[in-house]
Amino acid sequence: MSRRTSLKDIAERVGVSTALVSYVINGQEKEKRVGKEVVKKIRAAAVELNYQPNQIARSLRRGSTKTIGLVVADIANPFFGNMARVIEDEANKQGYTVIFGSSDENSGKMGSLVDILINRQVDGFIIVPAEGTDLQIKVMQEKKIPLVLTDRYFMEVTTNYVVLDNFGATYDAISHLIEKGYKKIGMIAYKSNLIHMKERIRGYIEAMNNNNLGNEIRIEEVRNNHVGIDVEEAMSKLTAGERKINAILFATNALTISGLYCVQKLSLKIPEELAIIGFDGNEAFDFFYSPLTYIEQPIEEMGKEAVRVLIEQINGSTKIVHIKLRHTLIKRQSSL
Repeated sequence: MSRRTSLKDIAERVGVSTALVSYVINGQEKEKRVGKEVVKKIRAAAVELNYQPNQIARSLRRGSTKTIGLVVADIANPFFGNMARVIEDEANKQGYTVIFGSSDENSGKMGSLVDILINRQVDGFIIVPAEGTDLQIKVMQEKKIPLVLTDRYFMEVTTNYVVLDNFGATYDAISHLIEKGYKKIGMIAYKSNLIHMKERIRGYIEAMNNNNLGNEIRIEEVRNNHVGIDVEEAMSKLTAGERKINAILFATNALTISGLYCVQKLSLKIPEELAIIGFDGNEAFDFFYSPLTYIEQPIEEMGKEAVRVLIEQINGSTKIVHIKLRHTLIKRQSSL
């Protein structure tokens, strides 16, 4: 491997001091009153010698690496993948590079990722926090690390967040089903203490209660690491017996996909025997024989707002920002 060109190499080529080359490379030629001809020669030599600045050294000098750490639950999930892309594009417009990783909803893995990114000297974080990481977030705040949570947050930790109005989203979805004449409405959600899941369940319960359907409430909570098995058991339970449901709301994208597999396995006719509303868009929703109604999250707005708030924090703002965004209910054949 060839040796990296140094400032000294350029100085020797032009016949000036290393300090003079440093002024030009770092854009200080006017401040240091370097002659135009000398500036021209130094820049030409830098190109000829293929000089590549040491970004780490430059970052240390200016106290910024122009990088953002992004931690999501699972980058393979279309929702988080799309969010990451929006954040990456928006950060790039502001001159920042994004380094990202997946926590797999594991608090230990999230802690390790955060430590690695801190050691990489990122300027700030956008995090989709895993369950049980409230203390980690609190410690980051105490260390004055610029930080924005997205998708979910911790009520007991005062921090910046950009999230969906999850209560309003599920309340609207259940109200839509009730307006269509469905009364035996079930819900499959994750067994979790995270606020976004609790709020989705609360929206379902209040919509049912406010329409005098409290006796019809049927919620099945599944484990995050046993989705396939648990959703199949839940669907079998909800769609059989005297209290079988005639409509269902799935609380996440992944749960919706698993639910569709079960629908096919149980030979249920959609929407004649079971109306369905999913969460987040997915190409599979379009190709299912009965196109799915779903709750669409404003991913682009969420990503852009998260970047905006974070960069304000990086630039010194101490204002705590809480943003809750509205959903769009995409109404299609599965809930007619």
